[in-house]
Amino acid sequence: MSEQNLRGSATRKGSRGLLFIVDDEVMLLELATIILEPRGFTVRTFRDPASALEAFTAAEPRPDLLITDFAMHTMNGMTLIEACRKLAPNQKTLLVSGTVEEDVYQDSPCKPDGFVAKPYHARQLIETVEAMIPTD
Repeated sequence: MSEQNLRGSATRKGSRGLLFIVDDEVMLLELATIILEPRGFTVRTFRDPASALEAFTAAEPRPDLLITDFAMHTMNGMTLIEACRKLAPNQKTLLVSGTVEEDVYQDSPCKPDGFVAKPYHARQLIETVEAMIPTD
């Protein structure tokens, strides 16, 4: 079983929510995991947007939040968000990027629910994610 599948098999009982995090830079995936797991979130990481889309398609239930980088080699984050929204129109999404600004999706019919510029501070990511996933 791959590392991403092991992480994804963690129980959601007691979790504040399931997050799918997609970035082609392993260090940034590890950083986001270190920041968000201690806050009570269940995290599944993906280095490849295509594998994230495959997991999203099969996911029951869907993740509470999809966090994706914009600039990746095989598919950009906006394309991933659009593909996920075709499957789940109300899917909450957060776009993170160090290469583009929020105006990248200004004219797009499919917009992420939030945007965080890289490099980000841990507190900024935590506050953004917690605001997007209401607690019970």
